[in-house]
Amino acid sequence: MLRPLCTTGLTVATLFFAFSLTPSLVPRPFMAQGLISGLSFTAGYALGVGALWLWGWLGIPQLRGRVALWFRVGTAALCVLVAMVFLWRAAGWQNDLRGFMGMPEDAGVRPFGIGLITVVLFVGLLCVARLFRLVFGVIARQLRRVIPPRIAHGVGLVLAFMLFWSVGNGVLFSMALRGADTSYHNWHITVQPEQSPPADPQRTGSDASLISWEDLGQRGRDYIAGTPSGDGLEQDPIRVYVGLGAAETPEERAALAVQEMQRVGAFERSTLLLVTPTGTGWVDPVAQLSAEYLLRGDVASVTAQYSYLPSFLALLVESEYGKQSAQALFQAVYGHWRTLPRDERPDLYLYGLSLGALNSSRAFDAHDIIGDPFHGALWSGPPFRSEVWRDLTAQRRSSSPAWLPRFRDGSVIRFMNQDGGLERGDAEWGAYRIAYLQYASDPVTFFSPDIFWRSPEWLNDPRGPDVSPALRWFPVVTGLQVLADIWAGDAPRGYGHEYSMADYITAWHALMAPDGWDEESLAHLRETLEATR
Repeated sequence: MLRPLCTTGLTVATLFFAFSLTPSLVPRPFMAQGLISGLSFTAGYALGVGALWLWGWLGIPQLRGRVALWFRVGTAALCVLVAMVFLWRAAGWQNDLRGFMGMPEDAGVRPFGIGLITVVLFVGLLCVARLFRLVFGVIARQLRRVIPPRIAHGVGLVLAFMLFWSVGNGVLFSMALRGADTSYHNWHITVQPEQSPPADPQRTGSDASLISWEDLGQRGRDYIAGTPSGDGLEQDPIRVYVGLGAAETPEERAALAVQEMQRVGAFERSTLLLVTPTGTGWVDPVAQLSAEYLLRGDVASVTAQYSYLPSFLALLVESEYGKQSAQALFQAVYGHWRTLPRDERPDLYLYGLSLGALNSSRAFDAHDIIGDPFHGALWSGPPFRSEVWRDLTAQRRSSSPAWLPRFRDGSVIRFMNQDGGLERGDAEWGAYRIAYLQYASDPVTFFSPDIFWRSPEWLNDPRGPDVSPALRWFPVVTGLQVLADIWAGDAPRGYGHEYSMADYITAWHALMAPDGWDEESLAHLRETLEATR
């Protein structure tokens, strides 16, 4: 356990540590930087040790004696110098990125704190690795008494891995997940003192509603309470929300949603939005308000919650729940919608952000709607796990970049960012329209596992307008940086995974083409709504 550290490992580790301090897609806070640096240092050390082992296994001569000593001293001095230079530059890189995104400078990049977190994390992971080696050695020695040495080493490695996996996944991870589940569930069901049921019987959660105020959950109560009224609207929009506590199964919640929609007259509005929320049941109010004001309130929205866990946990442990919920709600709403007379039923659109975009795109089968299609969908910040989005991006026209694809002639599917894109197409955008709103700096969209070992296409020239020119790809390290950007990134609206009111207005207007809007009135709406956020 107290064996000296490997010089080669420390050399590679220092390089990885230095690379980890360079900018990535979005600015990151101090603690996130420390974790990235610690993991990068550890990964570099592991690769260096592995490379040295391979060097010896191949029988290549190694440095000996005084030459080896001077090499170690010189390497150590160089490592310290490189680490100091990159730590000194770290704050400047982060502030350059913040300035690039219109954010104020932050003095929160603390070199000594980052160094301390790196050392603590490295030592902790090194102890785990050496404990694994110790356990593996004990098991292998016992097995060598009864089976050949090579087989004993192979079996010992498997058994040691299974033991550590069972402890990490079956004990530590399960305990952490149960704690998170309890915490988020308690928050979900608690009704805050300042929250009271709506008095308007047309609102979900009122005394007249089929869904109680308590059963909406925290996210549902926030969503209903945020329903706009007043200036800029000809009538109040309708919002229907079904919380997890309202019914046992996705199918029952979907049926309840349709009943509530019928009660409040949702199918009598000109437009109907079928909204798939994120993991916690949250709906981005920026996207919702943009559509409601563009349609001047003549719109109804319906949402069904499928989890109260954050999206990354819901994707990890409840990946099928969101799909099942989205499918159940779509089948119930679409099934009723298609029974209405064509000239009387509302225009039907789907919407989802992030995990909501993923599950919304999985809610229907094109073969089931081809005879009577709904009108379209807006999916913003689609996560990298979205099979539909990945296929479309892979099949894009070769002249278009990965961060803003052009798919075929644009008659059905179009992509946009903060500079537009939905207006471009070789053919007219048809009655059935799919729109993707994505930023090139969004780590949720543009992370992928292969970024650990190869440079992604979105880093090729030309880059997206919101990707820093200082961003460089480094093996392993860039993967850790972008992965950390997903859960700890700090981006303003209009960058990263924070989609702006202005861009939502542009997207909804292009998708739905509501009457009575010109560029001047749209600009006024953007200015008015952004001033309220």
